[in-house]
This record gives sequence, C-alpha cells and structure tokens, in this order.
Amino acid sequence: MITPAGQVVQVSLSRGGLPKRAVREARIGPLGIEGDVFAHPKIHGSPQQALLIVCAEVVEDLISDGFPLFYGAFGENITTRGLDRRTLRAGQRYRLGKDVVIELTKPRGPCKALDAYDPCLRDLVYDPQVKARDPQSPRWGMSGFYALVVTGGVLRPGAPVGFLEMAV
Repeated sequence: MITPAGQVVQVSLSRGGLPKRAVREARIGPLGIEGDVFAHPKIHGSPQQALLIVCAEVVEDLISDGFPLFYGAFGENITTRGLDRRTLRAGQRYRLGKDVVIELTKPRGPCKALDAYDPCLRDLVYDPQVKARDPQSPRWGMSGFYALVVTGGVLRPGAPVGFLEMAV
C-alpha cells in the first residue's frame, strides 16, 4: 500500500561536485542517476549513498534567511516537497513516480563544499545529535538523506512520492 507523501520538485546531476543542475528526466540505477559524477568518489557514490534526497522546504527556509541557495545547491539528486524531514528515518522505503523505489540509509554529513555558500551553513543544517543519528535534533533531516536504489527506472520532476514501508 502506498501512502501519498509528496512529490519530486527537481531531479539533478552534475559532472562532479556542487552544484547539481536540473534535468527533465533521469534514469535511476543501482549507483544513482546515470551521468551523475561525484567529485570525491571515495566519499560519495556507493550503493548505500546512490542518491541524496533534500526537502525543498529546507532550501526555501534557508533562502528566506538570506542564504544564496537554490534546488541542487546542496548537491542533492532529488529535491522533494511534502516530506516532513523530522519523520525521515533510515530504512524507510519510498516509491518515486511509477517505477523507482528507494530506501533511506542515513543522514548526510555535509562537506566543506557548502562553505562556498556560507561558512556557517554546515552548522545550521547538521549537529552532533544528527551525527549520532538522534532524530530529536532540531536540525534532523536538514542536510538531506542518502538512499539506496531498490528498483530503478525513469524519474521526472512532478512525480509523486509515496511512503511504502519500513524495511526490515
């Protein structure tokens, strides 16, 4: 049973590093979006970190606070709307569009590349509680969540996002 949760606002990729730029559609496979390149492949880009998901509401709140951000600035592959970042947990599975199924694996620890937007940005979206995987942190989910790809397929902006289950 699929519980509607939100929608895909933007699908993004890059030729390495930040920012990632919007594409009209993307093919998602076991290692993420085809054609997406990581600047530091020893740190990013494994099956457990195939995709980075960020909530549009986080980006918009930071923009309203004066940060020069936009969708893709965090290096996310998928920007969503309607998911409550406070309820995201490792092990949750979501269907994106018709075909793609992902499983959240862990909160993303933001890297120094975000300093290009503002040196204090990393501390605003990530703290020791998040690092310890404590969802009680007021910053929980702000830095995004990594996901593995359970089932690949084609994904486009506007696709629905539905909660499927907690993986066991």
